[in-house]
Amino acid sequence: MASATLLKSSFLPKKAEWGVARQVAAPRVSMVVRAGAYDDELVKTAKTIASPGRGILAMDESNATCGKRLDSIGLENTEANRQAFRTLLVSVPGLGNHISGAILFEETLYQSTVDGKKIVDILVEQGIVPGIKVDKGLVPLTGSNDESWCQGLDGLASREAAYYQQGARFAKWRTVVSIPNGPSELAVKEAAWGLARYAAISQDNGLVPIVEPEILLDGEHGIERTFEVAQKVWAETFYQMAQNNVMFEGILLKPSMVTPGAECKDRATPEQVADYTLKLLSRRVPPAVPGIMFLSGGQSEVEATLNLNAMNQGPNPWHVSFSYARALQNTCLKTWGGRPENVKAAQEALLLRAKANSLAQLGKYTSDGEAAEAKEGMFVKNYSY
Repeated sequence: MASATLLKSSFLPKKAEWGVARQVAAPRVSMVVRAGAYDDELVKTAKTIASPGRGILAMDESNATCGKRLDSIGLENTEANRQAFRTLLVSVPGLGNHISGAILFEETLYQSTVDGKKIVDILVEQGIVPGIKVDKGLVPLTGSNDESWCQGLDGLASREAAYYQQGARFAKWRTVVSIPNGPSELAVKEAAWGLARYAAISQDNGLVPIVEPEILLDGEHGIERTFEVAQKVWAETFYQMAQNNVMFEGILLKPSMVTPGAECKDRATPEQVADYTLKLLSRRVPPAVPGIMFLSGGQSEVEATLNLNAMNQGPNPWHVSFSYARALQNTCLKTWGGRPENVKAAQEALLLRAKANSLAQLGKYTSDGEAAEAKEGMFVKNYSY
């Protein structure tokens, strides 16, 4: 594994990019040979998730967020309704052909289907690796420009040990950086340090950490500004992970794609998004990282798939794939509408989106024949597909 000193020089931006010079020289860091109890298993799990033509179903919405989804189709936010929808998602026949991992909320990890079978067991039978959201959400970051930090490190080791016993084999921690609010150097460092500590603790407890430094799409900024900020965030994140002796072969990165801000008048084509995003990957991500599982970040179902497909038109050192929530579930949820007679149609809608993104991971997707519902939420309504 590369030393932190090497990563510092190779992946961090120059001081001029920050605008403020660092006052303290980096300490000397000796090479550390990692010999964790789970190392071989971590590498195997990461490679399983990052397998050709497959990606991650993110179904780890908190109960509050899941309640908003249910409210959109007129359902009350009860455990029974959450259970019904989650049962629908995990029991889609053939889902494992296109989905390699599923991120669960804690309730779901311990939950059974409406038929009384453990959800974890259903996933394993489908060949899908169960994962678990472990962060405790965003809170205000004191001393920043109205920015946030992600909490959840306290007690994380013991929680993850229990999650492993329950069947989870990977974890997810999401933190965010806001471009309109800076981002301040404090917010970037806090995000990177939290992700690094989480990743180290997760690997120590047998869980492959999904590292998610999300650059929020809010704002009027162009794609160049997103690229600039993402370089800083990713560089600091990988530097801090090296400082914490995280084994890069046993992680997965879940970043946002490089796109213009949601309110920017100048929109980007899938080819432009792919160009900027792949350039960012080549500058900042060590090739030892097995998988890049992009989040959809507010894109429509079709838009997210088109952008992923554009990134897979040539060979990549990493498995470039997806970890989508809304971009897999949106049409499925609307089709279901909370009615038992619609379950089959809803499952077919989810399978259709899973297949589309499976093809996009292989660079073979075309949007011909996509339904209008799958294009809802696009930033550009008259976009030509």
